[in-house]
Amino acid sequence: MLIGIDDTDSPKGMCTTYLGAVLVRRLICEHMQVHEARLVRLNPNVTFKTRGNAAVALDVTGNMDRAFAVGCACIEELADFSCENTNPGVVVVDERPDPAFYTKAVTDFCEIDEAIELLNAVSARYRGYKNKRGLIGATAAVASVLGDRTSEILVYRQPERWGTSRDVDRESLFAAEEATFPHTWDTVDTTNDVVVCVPHTPDPVLFGIRGESPPWVMAARSMIQSEKPAIEQIWVTNQGTDAHLLEGTIGSLREGLSYRVQGIVADEPVTGTGGHVSFIICDRDQTVRCMAYEPTKNFRQIVRELRKGDTVIAVGSYKKNSINLEKIRVVTLLSATIRRPPLCIACNKRMTSDGKGKGWKCKKCGAHAGEPEEQEFSRALKPGWYEVPPTARRHLAKPLCRGVPDF
Repeated sequence: MLIGIDDTDSPKGMCTTYLGAVLVRRLICEHMQVHEARLVRLNPNVTFKTRGNAAVALDVTGNMDRAFAVGCACIEELADFSCENTNPGVVVVDERPDPAFYTKAVTDFCEIDEAIELLNAVSARYRGYKNKRGLIGATAAVASVLGDRTSEILVYRQPERWGTSRDVDRESLFAAEEATFPHTWDTVDTTNDVVVCVPHTPDPVLFGIRGESPPWVMAARSMIQSEKPAIEQIWVTNQGTDAHLLEGTIGSLREGLSYRVQGIVADEPVTGTGGHVSFIICDRDQTVRCMAYEPTKNFRQIVRELRKGDTVIAVGSYKKNSINLEKIRVVTLLSATIRRPPLCIACNKRMTSDGKGKGWKCKKCGAHAGEPEEQEFSRALKPGWYEVPPTARRHLAKPLCRGVPDF
């Protein structure tokens, strides 16, 4: 059977993955076998998400009615019902619902009624609390089929330490990154000297290590020194896979969806208030603005190197009429030239303008030339892929260390 849970956390605390990890242990105590713990990130642009829009699914062998009862009890004990936007859902099915629902949930928006209709179609056991919105994520989790998958080991704190400052040795985090990258990623941001894997919210997570497989995340985790944890759980995930991206065309983008969009740079990038960098790309007579916000740090300098006429593929979420960049591919660069007065062959001196539309004239010998000299120069920017730093990366965005995208 598959057990799905979603929407149990709040900005003030709790974490759906922690609740899932606790449920794993309670099911084992009920003499059930847990084959896999899965963490799926859904559409990152959902406005009512509490934090990272994650849902969990457990692949379990055992009694469905008992598993459903244990799951409901776990939610009722641990979920943060005090938060208005926390609306938990729990689902138990003995057959996987249509995976199309998962695909829609990660790339688009789903309604509660859609989830309930699908659950009824497979005779699921389910319960939604408050407005029942958590049934969407719980259903998407049990419906998920992951064409690409990664791993994350999440280390959870002792309950009495929730809400207090986390004690994780900074040097050990950087050492783990150095020893295991690119098989693990986003533990730290070495360029900006920032720890990435330790959250700042008052939830149960102490830190999390993401990587390509359980052995690699366990290897990195073994190097990290910290306060004594309560429990740890390895999750199979869709993080770092670009599962949220759709092919897009300028002029046909929908608010709140994430796209790959090709276009030609229509204007020079502009740095605005707060250090945000913007530029326009076009496709025929359609245009869209692209944004590299201040938190993307050094990525903005790449964007500033773009010039009118360059061809790019912009990747990111379309919000408020802009593509918020997660990465960008420079497809082709327009040749860069400088124009200057021609050189007089006889005198080896630069000519000066002889008047508007009259060409150029050498002051010394009077020689004329009709056109200025054009000289091509090399640009610092090269064709290829560029990405935001780890400190600004979204959960679903595929880091380039996993290989360049094939689009």
